[in-house]
Amino acid sequence: MQYWPVPDLSAYFAGVWRLDREIRTADGDPAGEVTGTATFTEVDGVLVYHEEGRLRLGDHTGPVTRTLHYRPAGPGRASVHFDHGGFFHDLDLREGHWTADHPCRADLYRGEYRVTGAARWRQEWAVRGPAKDHVIVSRFTR
Repeated sequence: MQYWPVPDLSAYFAGVWRLDREIRTADGDPAGEVTGTATFTEVDGVLVYHEEGRLRLGDHTGPVTRTLHYRPAGPGRASVHFDHGGFFHDLDLREGHWTADHPCRADLYRGEYRVTGAARWRQEWAVRGPAKDHVIVSRFTR
């Protein structure tokens, strides 16, 4: 797979992205989806990621939002934090891809970022543990 190097996260991410997310069971069966937008805005030197969308999960349909803070840590790198301030994971997209782990109680989120062009990137999180067992794939396009 060909990756798109990102030497400047702020320049690459800035603005509005279309968000298409699929949630699959561990067996790969569809479990849900989110459609919406993701916006990166620079505030006091921090890239603030905010998503808004519509979730369909089983019989439930409703709005979803999420905010993360990408704190620059050098060219193409950031420390990603939840909106409450807690650490989520490190990120380095200088080569256009990155793998990150995030322990959440007894479960483990193993994530991968893939930047495949000037206007498209994706995240994939495999969530495994006693409470969760699914895969979340988010595609971002302009």
